Amino acid sequence: MHRLEKLLGGTLRAQLAGNRVRTPQVGQDILLAFYRLSEARSWHANGPNPISYSEIEAFCRVLRVPFNPRHVAMIRALDVIWTEDFYQKRDRGQRSGGKTLPAVSSQPLSAAMMAVMFG
Repeated sequence: MHRLEKLLGGTLRAQLAGNRVRTPQVGQDILLAFYRLSEARSWHANGPNPISYSEIEAFCRVLRVPFNPRHVAMIRALDVIWTEDFYQKRDRGQRSGGKTLPAVSSQPLSAAMMAVMFG
């Protein structure tokens, strides 16, 4: 299974780099499950959350997909590749002069401003 994990990881890396890649037939169900789970992933203020075991378990239960622990481990490994790629691209954009918001607002906070914000 280690070879399959490397094959799927290489396929995902190539797709994230924008290359056209044929999905290997042998791990297609695992890769497609990862894509479907990734579409439904939760996000926080700083970026995406990793796919949790409970989300994978719910996916398998609802869709009646019989994944074993090795399949779950491969989905988690693909998720690590995806999240690392996301954060690397985000950090590269910030370092290359991407627009960032100021840390402090130029408007002072007042009672009128609070009324406008919260009604």
